[in-house]
Formats: sequence, structure tokens, C-alpha cells
Amino acid sequence: PPLRLILVGAVHIAQALSAMASMTGYEVTIVDPRESFATSERFEGVRLERAWPDEALEALSLDARCAVVTLTHDPKLDDPALHSALRSDAFFIGCLGSRKTQAARLGRLSRAGFTEAELARVRGPVGLRIGARSPAEIAVSVIAQITETLRQA
Repeated sequence: PPLRLILVGAVHIAQALSAMASMTGYEVTIVDPRESFATSERFEGVRLERAWPDEALEALSLDARCAVVTLTHDPKLDDPALHSALRSDAFFIGCLGSRKTQAARLGRLSRAGFTEAELARVRGPVGLRIGARSPAEIAVSVIAQITETLRQA
């Protein structure tokens, strides 16, 4: 089966990351219920799921060939996706955001009942530390970390 990358949040970084992931052999799906963000004009040739993230991820049947990256910084969208991802065999789970945002996120997940071992699967801030600033540079750091995880497993 093909490698799949599910991006939660049809944001600027998703545009660069979806293109790079496609070039590296991933089938990419963008999940975002916000129709003004998840448009075929912004994401030409990319599968768009406009459902709520938990519903979309459940329907996508995440497996060990899937990577999930949340990009919205909005707990209403990211957290339900993380709940689904953590209950799956996804080989990579990453989240955009600062260390402070990551600490708050892990606190919410812990209060929701996820164990320390499960929380350790959540990479955040996502991406290799290369000093990335632009959306394209951030996308390079994220796809590099996903590749590193895949190849060293």
C-alpha cells in the first residue's frame, strides 16, 4: 500500500508540505471543515476532506503507512485529529506550534486519558530543527522528520 500523509488544516504550510510529500511518494489528504480554506484552487490535485478531523481520520482508516500532521493551532480541530491518530497505528504524528503550545496540547491529551507512552508519539514542534522560517522551509523540515522516522523504524 502507498504511504499516506494526512494534513489537518488547509493552511499555507499545507500547500508547500502537500507538494513536497507528493514528490516523495505520499498520497496526500488535506482535512479541514473550513470550506474557505480547503479549496481545490489552493490545493490542486490533492484530496480534500471537508469533514471534522475525527470523522475524517476514522473514515480514512489510518494504518502503519500513515503520517498525520496537525497544522491549525486550533484545539477544536487539532485535538480530535490527535485522539484518532493516537488510537491508530500511524507511524508518525506531528503538530505545528511552539513548545508552549505543545505543552498545553500534551496537557489536554493527558487529561483526556492518554498515557505517557501515547503522548511520546506526538512530535511537537514538528520538524527537524534547521532554523526554518518560511512555509517552504518548514515543509522541508517536516518531510525530513517524517522520512527520518519512516526509514529508521
